[in-house]
Amino acid sequence: MTRIVTPFGADATADEVSEGIDLSGNRAIVTGGASGIGIETARTLARRGARVTLAVRDVVAARRVAAEIVADTENSEIDVRELDLTDTASVRAFVDAWDEPLDLLVNNAGVMAIQELTLVENTWERQFATNFLGHFALTTGLHDALRLADGARVVSVSSSAHLFSPVVFDDIDFRFRPYDPLQAYGQSKTAVVLFGVAATSQWADDGITVNSVNPGAIATSLQRHVGGTLATPIDLQKTPAQGASTSVMVATSGQLDGIGGRYFNDNQEAIAVDHRPTGITELANSVASYALDLDVAERLWAIAARAVE
Repeated sequence: MTRIVTPFGADATADEVSEGIDLSGNRAIVTGGASGIGIETARTLARRGARVTLAVRDVVAARRVAAEIVADTENSEIDVRELDLTDTASVRAFVDAWDEPLDLLVNNAGVMAIQELTLVENTWERQFATNFLGHFALTTGLHDALRLADGARVVSVSSSAHLFSPVVFDDIDFRFRPYDPLQAYGQSKTAVVLFGVAATSQWADDGITVNSVNPGAIATSLQRHVGGTLATPIDLQKTPAQGASTSVMVATSGQLDGIGGRYFNDNQEAIAVDHRPTGITELANSVASYALDLDVAERLWAIAARAVE
């Protein structure tokens, strides 16, 4: 399997990696499209001609963002729909209302480092429920729409934090082990990568590919549970436009036609490792081998499918 290498690096912006690409006629959904890198992802897809739906909890805020994107891109085909990834009924309502082919789905929304153990529906740890299960329900629910697009792509936002924890199948929800915010976040982001591995395998005949990305360190509201600070040195931090670039590159680059089940960082495919690197640069450019294991991915898929029935 040849590693994907692109001409773009960590400093590239979403606009730069998609220069010259025409998405006219494409339908795209960006979850969490009203904040952080979600805004920049949606803005660039709109600038390239896509009809973009912002799937969000805060519809009022998203409508303001949509208006700004319309003004900036002169693309009037931006709409807003409500979606709460931790609410099964909300996800089902969103899926049921979608009635056309879907070319691009960017699973961008997420939560990070919730300090106290919080269970959704008294069952699932909140980071796992939001970052993974909600997007699993959404993506599988939209499977037929993705299939109809004939070559659809799904891009799921993960994190280098996945290197801090595999999915602990015997105690996903910290009922026996002490709760740790970083391990919970890391586990949820490992699950995101594993979903891409399993989905690409299961949906290959449908022309659907699913890849995962690490956007890098960007100061956004995602860090609100840790005081809004970033541990990454300032010289390695990114702007939202730079943070959105890997999502946009994976969603649009011709280099990824028919390629899925992989993990990208700084617009390059990451290097698989069997241990956690100690250096920040190596950490960011690596993907844990346990996150690419198809057997593990299919085990997780079975659990998630039962959870969202």
